[in-house]
Amino acid sequence: MALEMKVPSPGESITEVEIAEWLVATGDWVEKDQAIAEVDSDKATLELPAEASGIITLMAEEGDAVEVGAVICLIDTEAANPNGGSKDVDNAPSSMGGGDGDVAKEMQKDNAGKETAAASKAPQPAQAKETYASGTPSPAAKKILDEKGMDATSVPGTGRDGRITKEDAVNAKPAMGTPGPGSRGESRTKLSMLRRKVAERLVSVKNETAMLTTFNEADMHAIFALRTEYKDAFKAKHGVSLGFMSFFTKAVTRALDMYPAVNSMIDGKEMLTYDYKDISIAVSGPKGLMVPVIRNAENLSFRGVEQEVKRLALRARDGDITVDEMTGGTFTITNGGIFGSMMSTPIINPPQSAILGMHNIIERPVVVDGDIVARPMMYLAVSYDHRIIDGKESVGFLVAIKEALENPIEILMGGDVKKALEL
Repeated sequence: MALEMKVPSPGESITEVEIAEWLVATGDWVEKDQAIAEVDSDKATLELPAEASGIITLMAEEGDAVEVGAVICLIDTEAANPNGGSKDVDNAPSSMGGGDGDVAKEMQKDNAGKETAAASKAPQPAQAKETYASGTPSPAAKKILDEKGMDATSVPGTGRDGRITKEDAVNAKPAMGTPGPGSRGESRTKLSMLRRKVAERLVSVKNETAMLTTFNEADMHAIFALRTEYKDAFKAKHGVSLGFMSFFTKAVTRALDMYPAVNSMIDGKEMLTYDYKDISIAVSGPKGLMVPVIRNAENLSFRGVEQEVKRLALRARDGDITVDEMTGGTFTITNGGIFGSMMSTPIINPPQSAILGMHNIIERPVVVDGDIVARPMMYLAVSYDHRIIDGKESVGFLVAIKEALENPIEILMGGDVKKALEL
């Protein structure tokens, strides 16, 4: 009995997927629930498990776009498992008898011999005659090449015995550059459905929103001091590191309370404002950038944020992240600083209306109470849709984040560090 395996729906609104990679080949034995393929949707890469054990026959090729519900392979559930001692089809004897098999081999050898003989008798291309004149320019040609600053070795000669004529020199065009000894090859790779969808979304954001970016900087000295003093106790108690993301997430949820328009989206002719804060965090996965969501981040403690960030980052890294875990955010935080970015203009993650960009932390001289001191400084950037967020709100929102980061004990921890960190 042949079981038809159809493409399951990976999530709401997804109508087709792309076969990113087959993990098995036609004729392989597969076990039930064994991963047989990786499929790309426009939001994630997912593994496709076998629905039954048997011999598989592939019905689609890598790179094919197939609709949800379409048949992509057949599994013969009545076939014997070759690993269980059944006869291997590839090693089965030929339908021809032993003598016939020998005759066939002799015929193949005879044909191969004839092909070799025919190849040896085929006319060979004439070899160009090499003389002292080959590659040598005539006096007139040499003068033209010198005026052009060209080497005679870069010009093919069409004169007798390969001599470079005046016409060759006139028609010669200097190269734009001299290739080095290294490889000058190139390769072409088809973009995954996920990458193509990301590209479409980014272009649509630039074309369909009034995106603007405002910048500020934050002195990270206070957060550095807190992490230095409490990071060991925090990790020993909760099993996760006390990173920067918890401070930024807490600062963002507070600022969104103060400026609710930043936590809004355009829906037709209406502005939809949320009273909850689902914070999307951009993380790097094996298939590229992914943006899982921390649900109701406003209700999480520092421990809760760090544990959720670690959980989502590991699932994205291992390719286990689901479409639901990357859908529905109301605001995004992206940290280009981990890759060394000093400053950037992050692109809004649609249909959201704003995104916060974190950057690398560098000690720079700043003036504090009239004195010049070295402080760990970070540039911050908020890109926003100017159609619903005014400049006053965007600047005020970013200033609120800066204030919280520079005074975390009073603003984010209520004056009680150990209570806030649950130590």
